[in-house]
Amino acid sequence: MSKHVLRIHPGDNVAVALSDLSAGEAVCLDVTAYILTERIAAKHKFFLNDLPAGSDVIMYGVLVGKTLSDVFVGSLMTTGNVRHAAQPYAYRGVINAWMPPDVSRWAGRTFLGYHRSDGRVGTANYWLFIPTVFCENRNLDVIREAFHNVLGYAVTDKYKHYAKQLLEALEKGEDLSAVNLMTSLSAKAERPFQHVDGIKFLNHQGGCGGTRQDSAILAKLLVAYADHPNVGGVTVLSLGCQHLQVQEFQEDLMRLNPAFDKPLYILEQQAYGSEEKLVAEAIRQTFEGLQKIDLQRRAPARLDKLCLGVKCGGSDGFSGISANPAVGYCADLLVGLGGQVLLAEFPELCGVEQELVDRSVDRPTAEKFISLMQGYSKEAERVGSGFDMNPSPGNIRDGLITDAIKSAGAARKGGTSPVVDVLDYTEPVKRPGLSLVCTPGNDVEATTGKAASGATLILFTTGLGTPTGNPVCPTIKLSTNTTLATRMQDIIDIDCGPVVQGEKSIEEMGEEILEYCIQAASGEVVPKSVLLNQDDFIPWKRGVSL
Repeated sequence: MSKHVLRIHPGDNVAVALSDLSAGEAVCLDVTAYILTERIAAKHKFFLNDLPAGSDVIMYGVLVGKTLSDVFVGSLMTTGNVRHAAQPYAYRGVINAWMPPDVSRWAGRTFLGYHRSDGRVGTANYWLFIPTVFCENRNLDVIREAFHNVLGYAVTDKYKHYAKQLLEALEKGEDLSAVNLMTSLSAKAERPFQHVDGIKFLNHQGGCGGTRQDSAILAKLLVAYADHPNVGGVTVLSLGCQHLQVQEFQEDLMRLNPAFDKPLYILEQQAYGSEEKLVAEAIRQTFEGLQKIDLQRRAPARLDKLCLGVKCGGSDGFSGISANPAVGYCADLLVGLGGQVLLAEFPELCGVEQELVDRSVDRPTAEKFISLMQGYSKEAERVGSGFDMNPSPGNIRDGLITDAIKSAGAARKGGTSPVVDVLDYTEPVKRPGLSLVCTPGNDVEATTGKAASGATLILFTTGLGTPTGNPVCPTIKLSTNTTLATRMQDIIDIDCGPVVQGEKSIEEMGEEILEYCIQAASGEVVPKSVLLNQDDFIPWKRGVSL
């Protein structure tokens, strides 16, 4: 890799600037020197060939766009001279051979997890509050404040103290800018339930008022969270008259797991009469449940009991170069150890479909992926949108000019192992290896879907910075560049910038990520999103969301 530029694949006709480059500057790739005709900011791309209008633009070895006008060697790729394009795909009967990485270093390694009766192992032990309808959100907020403040799970005390200090300064006529906020976070305050990692709340806007299909999908999502291996017990609040009835929730839960044996308390507000009685009883019953799950202890589990969700958000021009491939190598290591990996965000697989089809272990797996991708794409086009509209303004400013460029880099999170299964939204993971999960690209909708399918840790890469987390699945944040890791230290767990700087290889970085995952799964380190109670949860209604 040059210190200044990178051609990702030998067949690419564009290269990436690894640092800011000046107009007139000569840069070398292999034995060829290229004179830049204009300034190329770090993360952006420039052309390696003269290309007439309508030419293919190749990056990551795949079609990522078409030129809108004649372009010349050393000129900047922009939305003004390149439009999105992706190659067609179909099942071809190809079976790609895969050589797993050497995993002997981790042979016999374990993590300390919570063993559930069905054989799964959680990386955390949470109590979960679930509303069957949005009408119960306020009651959840009241209960959250009571539990978090009394039981030591709150993280807002520093802000309350800060506001109090500001008020005192205001009353004294002092300079408010001189009042400092203490920003330190404690991984675990003094808590009466030391073996309960958190009390989580799934506030949402569904359960009634939409279509019956919306409520049915929501029921399956909520049930998947109740059955999640990181959840030790559940309290369900229902109003009583909503579309999503308690009976439907219970039936879906028994269909998903007939042997479900966690503490489960269900309370219906219209049966209790007063809000006060409902809230008081929910708190009392949950206290009883907390005592039960606090008796559980972490115990050694093989690494094949881990299920990693891989996600990117706030992506930049380095995402596909540093953090994503490093996460992909970590994913390959885990697959080699017999674990499970979930790659989702179907709008961000646009352009790499053929590779994933060819990596599928059999025809039914490939055809299920094709069917879900084509159906999703057609639905977006039906309402006047499309996968080409996926990149955000921030993505584009940082060099992700087309959706295919973004997707080709995003797909590298999934590594190189075979695709063993394709899961529709809320379908549980069943097989060891890499599974594709149908979700939107939207950060929270995607992480919500990954957790529903069974991810027990999520690796989330970001180049621009995003605080996204999940209520039941510890989310580990990886920066694509050191500048971000330094600027937003309160949300970043792992800096993958050394890959861009040539200080570490993809393989070395991937090994470090796996080691961090083992520590996080054991509760030995706590990801920043967990410390911040960044519990983002957005159900997908199966409408068009990119």
